[in-house]
Amino acid sequence: MAWGEASILLFGGLVVLMVLGLPVAFAFLTINIIGASIFIGGDSGLIQVNRNAVQSVTAFALTPIPFFVLMGEVLFQSGVAMKAIDAFALLIRRVPGRLSVIAIVAGTVFSAISGSTIATTALLGTLLLPTMLARGYEPKMAMGPIIGIGGVDMLIPPSALTVLLGSLAGISISGLLIGGIVPGLIMSAMFLAYIILRCYFNPALAPVEKLEEAPSFWERWRPFIIYVLPLLSIFGVVVRAMTAGWAAPTEAAALGAACTIVAAILYRSLTWQNLMKALLGTVAVSGVILFIILGATVFSQVLSFSGVVNGINGLITGHDLSTLTVLLGMIAILIFLGCFVDQVSMMLITLPFFMPLVTRLNIDPVWFGVMFLICMQLGLLHPPFGLLLFTMRGVAPRHITMNQIYLAALPYVVIALAVLFGILLFPPIATWLPQLLGT
Repeated sequence: MAWGEASILLFGGLVVLMVLGLPVAFAFLTINIIGASIFIGGDSGLIQVNRNAVQSVTAFALTPIPFFVLMGEVLFQSGVAMKAIDAFALLIRRVPGRLSVIAIVAGTVFSAISGSTIATTALLGTLLLPTMLARGYEPKMAMGPIIGIGGVDMLIPPSALTVLLGSLAGISISGLLIGGIVPGLIMSAMFLAYIILRCYFNPALAPVEKLEEAPSFWERWRPFIIYVLPLLSIFGVVVRAMTAGWAAPTEAAALGAACTIVAAILYRSLTWQNLMKALLGTVAVSGVILFIILGATVFSQVLSFSGVVNGINGLITGHDLSTLTVLLGMIAILIFLGCFVDQVSMMLITLPFFMPLVTRLNIDPVWFGVMFLICMQLGLLHPPFGLLLFTMRGVAPRHITMNQIYLAALPYVVIALAVLFGILLFPPIATWLPQLLGT
């Protein structure tokens, strides 16, 4: 079978199964069994599928995922995250769009100690959105910052999807985790600048609040010192452990999870009940991710045996395209896929083709990986099926329409695109810090 016919069979079958509503993991598993039988060969192909499946989910490189997820679950289930938001509310007072600014600052801090974009968006939406709407904030100005900062969670470690991308793509997980820090902080700063400027020139978007008399200096900073600095120190411990060579990403993730649990205990916020909720949430999320990985590894091998990977790569390289043109094509494909499929599916579909091209064109894998992460982040934010858009729909009042949510996310999609193309044109934004820290 020619590689063109094989690609139609594999990808066409995958699309049909997804359209029929089969979960992503089962869709890939079905195609893997069919593909292995045809291209690898009968029973031996099925044996190979089973062997690779076991090896894929027992890979040591994937063990940071449950630890990173656990950090966020403990933070949110114990209520420590809400105390951190209150601490920022005391510090941030006289600034245009105050509550929107608090959402961005708090979300950035949560990104450094949580591996879940959905949890960040849901928490901020539940706590801050009703208050903003009650105080007269324009709905798009109230929802947009919460949606936008939720996506930044993917860039700033710890991030379960970053670990997954590094594992599937063969990119240094430490380098990828560190590489997302500067772009994530730049994006947060641009979000803040946009909010402050919009609200400064149009105060009706976020009416000025009547605040109580400012507390004393110590009363304002005490909650920040008690509830925020220790959480930021956990981020510092995780990053330092990886960059100093004290621990691999797995050990650093375990250390971060342990520190988060200890912090929740010291705050007297961790009970057996919310600990069990955190553990069950971690198992549920990690189980789904690992089951999808099971299909990803085998799918890549089936594509290789079918000749599809070599055929497409040969077609691209045969036209003597420049590296920039190839990268722009990859970005366009990822942004298009982000309109319709989830982030894990984006990785599973594209990495078998993209990574051989990255290697052949001598593209810095960390640079490419950070751009890939931003493309996945865009998939969370833009219509019609961005996951954070539907997360916002779940926590927003009933009178809020999906069209309002789409429009609220649009400025943050534009800002994320600006950061993406900034990294494309100036790679050190993504590669400078990993090189400096030797990851």
